[in-house]
Amino acid sequence: MNKTIVVSELQFKAIRSSGAGGQHVNKVSSKIELSYNINTTKGLTLFEKDCVLEKLSNKINKENTLILQCDESRSQHKNKELAIKRFLNLLENALVIPKKRKASKPKKSAIEKRLKSKKRAALKKVNRRKPDLD
Repeated sequence: MNKTIVVSELQFKAIRSSGAGGQHVNKVSSKIELSYNINTTKGLTLFEKDCVLEKLSNKINKENTLILQCDESRSQHKNKELAIKRFLNLLENALVIPKKRKASKPKKSAIEKRLKSKKRAALKKVNRRKPDLD
């Protein structure tokens, strides 16, 4: 993934933010909507595009555009920075390939220890019973 190319391909749109803030909210467009088209990007390889499309499918629309919104700050510039950070973090996490799990057997000592504890618990329960007087 080439971050500089990816960041240069981002498209931003300023929207009026919702929530508390009084008159300021009604006058200023401080909310940022970041959109990134995965099909047309040159910053990702085909394999990386497939990984992103698969792992971030719930955040991608039908036109294969990833859309993020940020309205945490009252400043448009701060929201833009936060959206870019969040976007890059999302991409990096989507491109991480998890290690394959290797099946392993428990050690003999662990098996013996488990069986001994089971025997101990069983004996404890047997001793709680009423004695047979036959």
